Amino acid sequence: MTAASARKSSWINGLFVTPYLVAYLVLLLYPLLAGIWLSLHKADLFGGEVFVGLENFGRLLRDPTFLQAVRNTFYFVLLTVPPLAVIALALAIALNRPTRAAAFFRGVFFSSSVLSVTIVTLIWRLVLIPDGGLIANILQAAGKPPIPLLSHPDLVLPAIALTTVWWCLGLPMMLYLAALQQAPAEMYEAAALDKAGPWTTLTRITLPSIRRTLVLVVMIQCVLQFQLFGQAQLLTQGGPNGASRPIVLFIYEVGFRRWDIGYAAAASEILFGLILVATVLQYVTTREKEAVR
Repeated sequence: MTAASARKSSWINGLFVTPYLVAYLVLLLYPLLAGIWLSLHKADLFGGEVFVGLENFGRLLRDPTFLQAVRNTFYFVLLTVPPLAVIALALAIALNRPTRAAAFFRGVFFSSSVLSVTIVTLIWRLVLIPDGGLIANILQAAGKPPIPLLSHPDLVLPAIALTTVWWCLGLPMMLYLAALQQAPAEMYEAAALDKAGPWTTLTRITLPSIRRTLVLVVMIQCVLQFQLFGQAQLLTQGGPNGASRPIVLFIYEVGFRRWDIGYAAAASEILFGLILVATVLQYVTTREKEAVR
């Protein structure tokens, strides 16, 4: 290859990369840097900025409303990520069959994932409301009083978590299915010849063969569930008394109702840090386990 053709090839490669580089700079890097800048200022939507250093972060650590939102978010992640990882895996194993019935049910379980958060919350509001909701009607038929799932501070986050698990189940199920279909069939045939039971097959063959996918599912769901917003906003507006207010809803209320953009940006940076730490810890822990094995 001549020098001229090499330069031409590099220019062509650069043209292909440029749109993605521009999108990265405009949609990811610039907002991140702008958020860090705003978090160090007392700023509002109308352009006034006063440098305050780390004062916004100090205020957040003393703000009981923000600390409650942090606790709510972690509790919600614990309520959703393990069930999503386990139930999706169970469904994937059950539906990993070349039959029409399995294909039909794969489509059924995945269909909820394509719905918008508005439709999902409307559906589940009809299920959860104590006045005429599906659960209330079932309890009434059994002679039991209705349960205030969306207005009781101890029940509201589990109710939203139930909604979220139903909504988000499709993607991890499909990821597991893709991994299961790549697993070597010879190992399952050898296990069948050795008369290995279902539990032995699961723990000795299935789980080790999809370990990376399992980690991917947990990491994706952690990132997604830390960003809880739509379900809490549409089902409860963060109530009762902030019992279902997550960090993202706190950021929305501070930024677009109180117009304190600097304070909201500081909360956003803390949320980013929490997601980053959780993801890195999950990745490092998994790598250490693989190294030991």
